[in-house]
Amino acid sequence: MQESVEHPDESIGLRKLVLYRDVVLTEAGEAPARPAHRASVAAVIRNPWLGSGPSTDLTEQQERIAPVLAKLLTDRLIASLGGAEAIESFGKAAIVGTAGEIEHAGALIHTPYFGNLVREFLQGESIICFADTRAEAGESLVVPLWHKTHAATRSHYQTVGARVPDGPRADEIVVIAAASTGPRPHPRIGDRLTDPVVTTHTLEVVSP
Repeated sequence: MQESVEHPDESIGLRKLVLYRDVVLTEAGEAPARPAHRASVAAVIRNPWLGSGPSTDLTEQQERIAPVLAKLLTDRLIASLGGAEAIESFGKAAIVGTAGEIEHAGALIHTPYFGNLVREFLQGESIICFADTRAEAGESLVVPLWHKTHAATRSHYQTVGARVPDGPRADEIVVIAAASTGPRPHPRIGDRLTDPVVTTHTLEVVSP
């Protein structure tokens, strides 16, 4: 389900919020032991650095905008997925419009002003995996997720698709937070913490 939500917060140049959520009820003909609900929330904002050069200090706007985005996005993830306690994996992403720099996307998600707060609000400990790009309006982005407290838990390696049909415009940035309440359907490929040691020396045959 996708919905657009109007919000009056003009201080960060917010134009719209878009929430997407889904749940996989069957996979390979069988219901998962525990269906995972997944969601992404995207905020479309005006690019605060539009027209600035590559020597521009981005810090002031990071400190002002990123914490507001972190709260807006995680509030909606928490409400959509049944509480921070229900969320098990998370991820983040950004898309900058064609008039901006790729660094403008990174500036809003790759600093403590966003990442640390998203982690705190969602009660996580892991580094948050991410994706970012520059694109025209309507571009889809695959947001990677992993476990919010046990990053080595391979069952929770998954992705959530995110797309804003009319964003980002050339002078905008889309910032996304995503989460899931559980693992992939029928996970059964082991765990990084319990894997055997595998190197070219431990394998009898290694293809060239």
